[in-house]
Amino acid sequence: MIDGIHAIVYSRHAEQVRAFFRHVLERDAVDAGGGWPIFSMPPAELAVHPADEDTDGRHEIYLMCADIAAAVDELRRRGVETSPVTDQGWGLLTRIQLPGGGELPMYQPRHPRATG
Repeated sequence: MIDGIHAIVYSRHAEQVRAFFRHVLERDAVDAGGGWPIFSMPPAELAVHPADEDTDGRHEIYLMCADIAAAVDELRRRGVETSPVTDQGWGLLTRIQLPGGGELPMYQPRHPRATG
């Protein structure tokens, strides 16, 4: 029935963020028509959390990695700014600075991964 997830990152600097995904994060893309790239992503998993008034209806995207220290080192070698890694209990978390502003969280989970 369901065979994938299509995530969207909104940015006023869409071309810069697209270049970031293509060249820095080295994601392949297909042309969805008119030069509109749709990027490949690793396998995904989905969690449903209880909400309060501030989070009800909100959705988030987190990148995942097996070794956050190595991932942060590689991103920094590629000129990407990241926040300090913090221990959240459920995993180790950093935030990747996107071109033109905005962040994309990335974490090394401590929970079993649904992606194997």
